[in-house]
Amino acid sequence: MIRLASLATVLVGCATTACGGTGVASAGAKATATTAPAVSDDWRRVATSADRDRLRRWRDAWMAALPRARAADPAGVAAQGVLFAPDGVLAGPAAPAGRYRCRVFKLGGMGSAMRDFTAYPAFDCRISDEGSVRSFYKESGSQRPVGLLFPDGDRTVFLGTLLLGDERAALQYGQDRDRDMAGLLERIGERRWRLVLPYPRFESMLDVIELVPAE
Repeated sequence: MIRLASLATVLVGCATTACGGTGVASAGAKATATTAPAVSDDWRRVATSADRDRLRRWRDAWMAALPRARAADPAGVAAQGVLFAPDGVLAGPAAPAGRYRCRVFKLGGMGSAMRDFTAYPAFDCRISDEGSVRSFYKESGSQRPVGLLFPDGDRTVFLGTLLLGDERAALQYGQDRDRDMAGLLERIGERRWRLVLPYPRFESMLDVIELVPAE
């Protein structure tokens, strides 16, 4: 398992130099929260141009993916309520550090093998403090997003990479655009948040991860 304290190194090369994703550190580096270089809390200094574009088009992703998901499974989509309401964001505290139960939903299938609505069982994930930012880590499964959370008004911006299979070390953010991930962590209820990932490189037009505290 990747040490949660080392996740700040995924983006630190860009965060300290405004290099747009060309740093060299990896999430597998044996850094600690006290020894890792300071990370900028301005996601705009860190994000690649491709990810800034994805974040600008977050609503386009909802509008393209949600009708297809509803057509594929009307009851399944309706059952999630505000989770799939594009404008259902609430003001309030950002998701605190701690353990969460998370569910992944993929909306708008990409490729003939993917359905337009896919719901996965709950898994364990964690948010940890990394100084001025926080980290997010999905602890199990064949696809595991890992990266940093940057405060941005009522939302939190996620920038990270994707671990696949039994990989133990994440690529440096910006090293492989197919692995880069960008999204918005939003509060949608009492002790309930969602991580919205527009236009992921694999399988879907939109990924939505529900986060509910496990403790």
